[in-house]
Amino acid sequence: SAAVFEAETEKAGIKVKWQRAGTEITESEKYVIKAEGNKHSLTINNVGKEDDVTYAVIAGSSKVKFELKVKEPVAPAPAASELPAPPVESSQNTEGNREHFISAGTQPEEPLDPIGLFVTRPQDGEVTVGGNITFTAKVAGESLLKKPSVKWFKGKWMDLGSKVGKHLQLHDTYDRNNKVYTFEMEIIEANMTFAGGYRCEVSTKDKFDSSNFNLIVNEAPITGDLDIRSAFRRTTKMVIGEAKSESQSDVDVWEILRKAPPSEYEKIAFQYGITDLRGMLKRLKRIKKEEKKSTAFQKKLDPAYQVDKGQKIKLMVEVANPDADVKWLKNGQEIQVSGRYIFEAIGNKRILTINHCSLADDAAYECVVGEEKSFTELFVKEPPILITHPLEDQMVMVGERVEFECEVSEEGATVKWEKDGIELTREETFKYRFKKDGKKQYLIINDSTKEDSGHYTVKTNGGVSVAELIVQEKKLEVYQSIADLTVKARDQAVFKCEVSDENVKGIWLKNGKEVVPDERIKISHIGRIHKLTIEDVTPGDEADYSFIPQGFAYNLSAKLQFLEVKIDFVPREEPPKIHLDCLGQSPDTIVVVAGNKLRLDVPISGDPTPTVIWQKVNKAVPGTTYNEFICYFHCPQLLFESEGRVRVEMHEDHCVFIIEGAEKEDEGVYRVIVKNPVGEDKADITVKVIDVPDPPEAPKISNIGEDYCTVQWQPPKYDGGQPVLGYILERKKKKSYRWMRLNFDLLKELTYEAKRMIEGVVYEMRIYAVNSIGMSRPSPASQPFMPIAPPSEPTHFTVEDVSDSTVALKWRPPERIGAGGLDGYIVEYCKDGSTEWIPALPGLTERTSALIKDLVTGDKLQFRIKAINLAGESGAAIIKEPVTVQEILQRPKIWLPRHLRQTLVKKVGETINIVIPFQGKPRPKIIWMKDGQTLDSKDVGIRNSNTDTILFIRRAELHHSGAYEVTLQIENMTDKVTITMQIIDKPGPPQNIKLVDVWGFNAALEWTPPQDDGNAQILGYTVQKADKKTMEWYTVFDHYRRTNCVVSDLIMGNEYFFRIFSENLCGLSETAATTKNPAYIQKTGTTYKPPSYKEHDFSEPPKFTHPLVNRSVIAGYNTTLSCAVRGIPKPKIFWYKNKMDLSGDAKYRMFSKQGVLTLEIRKPTPFDGGCYTCKAVNECGEAEIECRLDVRGNQMNLMDNTNTAMKNE
Repeated sequence: SAAVFEAETEKAGIKVKWQRAGTEITESEKYVIKAEGNKHSLTINNVGKEDDVTYAVIAGSSKVKFELKVKEPVAPAPAASELPAPPVESSQNTEGNREHFISAGTQPEEPLDPIGLFVTRPQDGEVTVGGNITFTAKVAGESLLKKPSVKWFKGKWMDLGSKVGKHLQLHDTYDRNNKVYTFEMEIIEANMTFAGGYRCEVSTKDKFDSSNFNLIVNEAPITGDLDIRSAFRRTTKMVIGEAKSESQSDVDVWEILRKAPPSEYEKIAFQYGITDLRGMLKRLKRIKKEEKKSTAFQKKLDPAYQVDKGQKIKLMVEVANPDADVKWLKNGQEIQVSGRYIFEAIGNKRILTINHCSLADDAAYECVVGEEKSFTELFVKEPPILITHPLEDQMVMVGERVEFECEVSEEGATVKWEKDGIELTREETFKYRFKKDGKKQYLIINDSTKEDSGHYTVKTNGGVSVAELIVQEKKLEVYQSIADLTVKARDQAVFKCEVSDENVKGIWLKNGKEVVPDERIKISHIGRIHKLTIEDVTPGDEADYSFIPQGFAYNLSAKLQFLEVKIDFVPREEPPKIHLDCLGQSPDTIVVVAGNKLRLDVPISGDPTPTVIWQKVNKAVPGTTYNEFICYFHCPQLLFESEGRVRVEMHEDHCVFIIEGAEKEDEGVYRVIVKNPVGEDKADITVKVIDVPDPPEAPKISNIGEDYCTVQWQPPKYDGGQPVLGYILERKKKKSYRWMRLNFDLLKELTYEAKRMIEGVVYEMRIYAVNSIGMSRPSPASQPFMPIAPPSEPTHFTVEDVSDSTVALKWRPPERIGAGGLDGYIVEYCKDGSTEWIPALPGLTERTSALIKDLVTGDKLQFRIKAINLAGESGAAIIKEPVTVQEILQRPKIWLPRHLRQTLVKKVGETINIVIPFQGKPRPKIIWMKDGQTLDSKDVGIRNSNTDTILFIRRAELHHSGAYEVTLQIENMTDKVTITMQIIDKPGPPQNIKLVDVWGFNAALEWTPPQDDGNAQILGYTVQKADKKTMEWYTVFDHYRRTNCVVSDLIMGNEYFFRIFSENLCGLSETAATTKNPAYIQKTGTTYKPPSYKEHDFSEPPKFTHPLVNRSVIAGYNTTLSCAVRGIPKPKIFWYKNKMDLSGDAKYRMFSKQGVLTLEIRKPTPFDGGCYTCKAVNECGEAEIECRLDVRGNQMNLMDNTNTAMKNE
């Protein structure tokens, strides 16, 4: 059979590789590789056991491994019910890639859900009664921060989490390699009631998914005698939703309904089979009314509190009993007092203070008083993590290591790294590594490739930083190649080359063999310059020399020629001769690179030996010379200059002109003249010094866009004597010190469009000029600039209102504003049929609405609006149809608010602010009336607008009560409404209070209603009484509606005053009516004669109620003897040892407290043992009691104790 693996990439056109056991797979008859758009597949034909290995798919920097399991074919079982298990599908999901891995010879049961959370959903199952079955759900955990929450349901609402036990088990595991959570529900010893529909729900912080599946339970086959009729019975299938759970009978449905919100009533009725839900809710409403208020708490905790991390918070309750003790619990555990948790009790307030809150304090808290509890939840909010040092752009070569670094405001903070909007994760290949060092965060990329180029983003919950990475293939430019050399014996030969990368190393070859440096042969590498120096050249040094840069396919070659000096017989009296190739022709030109050494060998001949004169000819003024060097050979006094940077050296048959470190000033025509008595000869030699160009001037930036700009520059003033080959451009962020190269190929033009910049970031540019010698110093940096783009056009541009001379417009801000912000809007209009747009407002407006005034009635106008920022204007938003400037007539209509349709009741002193919206065009005339009279503007404030009218009273008084009428009038059309306002105040006290009658323990009172009812109905009276002695008032009746009452249960012999308050909607009257005369409750005429009793004699002799107890103690440790005695009067106590009185001995101390007698013996010794007696004596008699005390001595200290005791005796 064949196995098919499928993968899907995020983008089309990405190159995908397949591997088998770590080796790349090539397409053949065995392996078929297909790619269609972003879908890729690998087909393995004729699958065998040897194909049971690990495979992998690679797309860019992402790699996913998977396995192929090959099963041997199994013979079919004889029973039809024993079917093979369904094939298992496994999948893995990475960023941008998704693969399906299927067992050989099978097809996937269901595709991977691209939206939901499930990787594998639970499938329908079938089991026999008494059998076991397991349902499995797999959830991809790669993109989840924490473990998802999974619930299993039976039917529609029954949560199986509470049913775990003998017949149901729930398990979960986590595969760290594949990052997959596996959740299992195992049903053990199934019975018929387990059949039916099930549901698995999985949820995370911001996602939810569910999957339904069914369980079929078949009857077990009957063994033994088989009834023939049973063979024809159908297998019974029961749905679990039709069978009620046996355990539900223990559930208190009333308690569940009482705590549930009304939106859950229908669900609870369905779950627990409630048929009379409406009746139960009526009874539940009555039960809730009978619930008592908390007796322990006056004020409970709020449902929830929120505090920032590191701050402190106080949780406070008010208890009814100021002396009550409270307990504070956190997640059910009692909180102990510490530096972070502080308990306070102030009156009836109990306060828990939590200092320096951390994430561990994010929990549920309880305050417990007796049997009552108050619950709350504390949420600890983390402060946003800011990026204090942003990322910086980088440019590297392929294969180099990249390290992005940023600094955040908190140590150990969690950050998120993204590349081009896709989150980066740590992979098996360790392509990306994340490192934290205090507040610094690092992203490290090992062995960078071209695919790693892009924008990298680091995100925190309080900031974002973006940087660009450019990965270029390695290119090496040769600025100066090595040149052929011809040298004489014992001279110096120097091969020199310059390359573009100063980090590139290389080797020197001589006739194909590597040159080994020694004392005579030196190899140096300084910056971009590589040198091979050969001192004292010999004929054996003549060869082909090459320099090969490491890692590049370059080979720079040159030849060293050895010049042999031939000595020929020269006749005497030979005129001097200069042996140069250019004699008789135009002046020879010698080119030397600035900074290099110029060595010019001039062969000469002549007999006698000629005099050599070197001159530098000034071309501007012919005939003038300077820097003249004269040398006389075989002269005892040397007059020529043989030292210094510019010098001449003389030899037998030639002279040498040397310039050390050639400079631009050394450029010119040099004339050499040789003279002897026979004649003279001369030759002109032109020396040209070439150098790198001067740095160009600072580039200019223009045409700045959202992520691009145009850079312009001028050629350098001095090209170094060689034509400029091109330019190199670099840029950096304003606050950064790292310059990033923008081009590797030289720019031939004087303009360049720089792209891929980040909007809103300030950049600088600089330029290098390059000629055949090398690269100039950088130009000065350009003026800082910021890539910004104009905003998009405003949205929802509409006409709000039109009048005869005005048009009201409104709009919404642009969808994209950009880093340049928004300076304002410009509004323009154009007459219909014209193309001239006229500004409607002077300058810019920052508002999102505008009123265009002074328009001509009847004109048809087009309106448009543009958003403006630093980058310029946005596109224009235009109203589709022309607007006619003409008032639209609209009937007046008052929209009276609902609360004003009934009497408005306010208290005296309150502020009244009535807003009545209306409609009508043109603007209607508004008239306010009160009780048919015009309102007084000094007392009542009226403010009108185009859409509403407002009545304002700063401080309400009783005379403000009445009927207010509002009338709108437009021409002959009107609309009116009436508002009734009632201002109320506290009533006055009742009048004419009388004490009508007093009898027994009762007093009768009468009074009349108050004269001032406060403009509101009197709701009742409050009657209070006060004893004349204390004058403390106590309420007898409240909300009492009659004007007479009888006060009962008065105390005999006391005098009482009474007072009465009246009450209306505002409350009790400020003063009360009080009775002038007190009511006296008279005593009856009987007097009490107490009986006479014979005085009882309570005296008794002493008696010991608790005896002394025999004791055995260890020597050296204090011991006590105790007993208890009773006697009246209090007896006197005496202690004896062996009949001897102990009262004068300081070794003994005697105590007596509440009848308990104690004798303390300090550090007893064996000699303190004996018979101790306690004697109690009073007027009625005496009593004594005794005990035995044995003192055991320590063996080590026995002799010391004995001597001490003898001395004491």
